Amino acid sequence: MVLNIDKRQRAEQFRTRLARALQEAGSNQSDLARRIGVDRSTISQLLGGDGARLPNAHVVGACAATLGVSADWLLGLSDRPESAAELLAGALSLTEAPRALVDQRIFDWHREAAGYKIRHVPAALPDMLKTRAVLEWEYSPHLGKTADQAIGASEDRLAWMRAARSDYEIAMPRCEIESFAAGTGYYHGLPAELRREQLDRLIALGTQLYPRLRLYLYDAKRLYSAPLTIFGPLLCVFYAGSHYMAFRDRDRIETFTAHFDRLVRESDLTARDLPGFLSELRDGIG
Repeated sequence: MVLNIDKRQRAEQFRTRLARALQEAGSNQSDLARRIGVDRSTISQLLGGDGARLPNAHVVGACAATLGVSADWLLGLSDRPESAAELLAGALSLTEAPRALVDQRIFDWHREAAGYKIRHVPAALPDMLKTRAVLEWEYSPHLGKTADQAIGASEDRLAWMRAARSDYEIAMPRCEIESFAAGTGYYHGLPAELRREQLDRLIALGTQLYPRLRLYLYDAKRLYSAPLTIFGPLLCVFYAGSHYMAFRDRDRIETFTAHFDRLVRESDLTARDLPGFLSELRDGIG
């Protein structure tokens, strides 16, 4: 938080912070003067004296850019010395999302959040809950000879989730499960026997792992969510197809946590209701 201070105090803070920035940058008055295009005496005046006068915006901006700090910090308007670009880079990252089950970045994020609740809106059925046969049907065209290794990695994720201290909440559209059971849309061509086995697995895991694992189904006609994962208070990651967008700033994480909580609150089917609903879908597969 930035305090309201008078001009004399702000000028003194500017001098203190400019001196600190010079030291941390390994620079000196002569070098700074040369790089921003002013006389050395100008820099001496900025660092010395006890008056209330501040330099003009051009000089402040030039000093900030040269020393790698923000002008707001030099002027006492911010407690963070990083520039806006650096703050944004620290709060937001963009990384490639390979079409594969072996994704070390995702696993690292899970381990980082061990002990916190993990909230997940998957793009389809969650990989770690799928049967081996469904994984092979879905991923073999992409993974080729590495399919066995990749599927083993997915099984390792489930084993990790069983052993970790994190609660895991998953919210997904009800129509996704219904489409899977019917073998339509994305799941067209998936044999009926594999669909029945998959639903049996979801029922078994949902029962065995409850309440650590809770799966909710919401109505996509009323609610929408992009695929995302919220790793406790640490990180919120969006899946954008070919890339992940990861946010670490608290305000965005809280915003999307509230969004996920609404999906759960307004779900048609809760984790307690799910086994019965899945049993009905399984029994209806021809």
